[in-house]
Amino acid sequence: MKFRVFSTWALLSLVFGFQTLLAQERTVNWKGFEKVQFRFQDRDAFYIKPMKALPGNPWVWRAHFPDWHTEMDSILVTRGFHVAYVNTNNLFGLPQAMQVWDAFYEHLVKERKLAPKVALEGVSRGGLYVYGWAKRNPGKVSCIYAEAPVCDPNSWPGGKGKGKGAPAEWAKWLQLAGQTEATAADYADIPLKDLAGLAAFKVPVLHVIGLRDAIVPPDENTLPLVKEYTRLGGPAAVYPMTRGKQNLEGHHFPIEHPERLADFIYSNSVPVQAPLQSSAYVKASASLAGAFRKFEETKKGTVAFLGGSITHNKGWRNKVAQYLQERFPHTTFQFIAAGIPSLGSTPHAFRFSRDVLEKGTPDILFLEAAVNDRGNGFSEKEQVRALEGILRRLYQQNAHAAAVLMAFADPAKNADYTAGKEPVEVAVHKKIAEHYNASFINLSREVYDRIQAGEFSWEYDFKDLHPSPFGQEIYFQTMKTLLRQPPAAQPAPAKLPPKLDARAYDKGRYLAVAEARQLKGFTVTDHWKPADHKNTREGFVDIPVLEGEAAGASFELAFSGRAIGLAVIAGPDAGTIRYRVDRGAAKTVDLYTPWSKNLHLPWYLVLDGDLRPGRHTLHVEILPQSNNAGQGPACRIAYFLVNE
Repeated sequence: MKFRVFSTWALLSLVFGFQTLLAQERTVNWKGFEKVQFRFQDRDAFYIKPMKALPGNPWVWRAHFPDWHTEMDSILVTRGFHVAYVNTNNLFGLPQAMQVWDAFYEHLVKERKLAPKVALEGVSRGGLYVYGWAKRNPGKVSCIYAEAPVCDPNSWPGGKGKGKGAPAEWAKWLQLAGQTEATAADYADIPLKDLAGLAAFKVPVLHVIGLRDAIVPPDENTLPLVKEYTRLGGPAAVYPMTRGKQNLEGHHFPIEHPERLADFIYSNSVPVQAPLQSSAYVKASASLAGAFRKFEETKKGTVAFLGGSITHNKGWRNKVAQYLQERFPHTTFQFIAAGIPSLGSTPHAFRFSRDVLEKGTPDILFLEAAVNDRGNGFSEKEQVRALEGILRRLYQQNAHAAAVLMAFADPAKNADYTAGKEPVEVAVHKKIAEHYNASFINLSREVYDRIQAGEFSWEYDFKDLHPSPFGQEIYFQTMKTLLRQPPAAQPAPAKLPPKLDARAYDKGRYLAVAEARQLKGFTVTDHWKPADHKNTREGFVDIPVLEGEAAGASFELAFSGRAIGLAVIAGPDAGTIRYRVDRGAAKTVDLYTPWSKNLHLPWYLVLDGDLRPGRHTLHVEILPQSNNAGQGPACRIAYFLVNE
């Protein structure tokens, strides 16, 4: 498998591009220090160099007003900090600006060797920029210093509260944000909202304000932000500047004790921390570049997310979708959310056609199953057959699709790593990705390594296999690392390699329960709901269910295929069944699971995956015994599983 494939032209472009940038630099004097001015993406940019940089090259990133109140910057440069700026003025910290900021950060860290964490400094409308970027990149921010910051565009420039607003600027903001007067109040991408991830990273925040500021009123901007940030667990402080003349209706004020503000940035930036790099846990396939080209050329894209509860829940999935939409603002995306809690690779293989392909053909497929495959007890053989089946089905629909396989973290995998073992589920995901030239992200190993390095803890930060806001940010930042890989060479048309397992579920599908025959004690309930009112999973309630609730109940199913299985709903009264395919030996299986006590759980069973092609008959009977504390031997089937 070839990862990170570059053409000679691409490499030369990168090298000569940076050399051209260096050739265009101009060094001027800034308070006795060197200020290096250059153009970056056709924008003015600079960085100020200290006489002697501190170890690790800590730096401050100024937003929008780089020449206003520079006393603190002078102190920090004297102490060994760099100060940087790129002109994204009049973009109000909106996604258009954030794409430039992402690229500028990568340039300064990779090419200029500045620290991987930066202190952000936002003055007035600069608050929109520093919070916009910090919320998208909380792990790259050492602290935030904000001076009379705008935290809600509805306050400024909107003037919807106490402030006077700025009508011309408000019209620009509405246009750039794609909002109207009616929708602006609900716009989510503002500093006041979605602070949980930033707070989870404990990024220190310090606001200095004027109490009589009528342009950017504190009680519409700083005070509600700090209150919400603190409520979410983020460390924050407010310093009112009350000494000296208050100008511009209180929006401009003298800075008291700038050395103390410099101390705030210094103490949160030094010594420089060098976290483990997510790129070490990412292997990117050239197929991603092909998907990106399609987005740019056709202005259309389909991205699917197939997985269990970690995909179903809000978090990394929403952030990936947001990032792609921001990176390709002129592309109309269809995002297919196909995460269902409790389900792993085998369920994914049989539901892939209905839950994904019938809704759209993915250009990118994000696929995860490693957590539930461990919990649900699927064997290595089952995992290979399922994941291989999904990818073969994907590539048959779209030969140029980009698949991204992901192995998420959980305590069982942490225990394997501690014991010096690679978790089976991780090894399978990696093997399938390599064989099918798919991208692979080993998030389980990254989380483990970073915990061992002391960067964070499982107990207080990550908290659970269903990640906290902190964990969701960790996942997303690594996915963003994958998506921001440099452009790869033009990928050759995909050609399916030989199967790793001849019995792969590449033709897996659902068969309706109405196909069952010879019903004895079983009935089809068209809109099934649990009579005991226990919890259910989305997609497994109010659907047709083949239901039997008494010992001796039975049915038969005639089908064509190489594998047969059941998608059962295993609730508190799930019993034991005996089954036989054709004239084969009878086998039993207990449908009751460790999670069935309070949940009608979707549970997938491949009864026989090694059948000869052709017609077969399945016979199922409910047995008297059960493992559910006497609640009754029930069997409820949502779908038959067939691999043709």
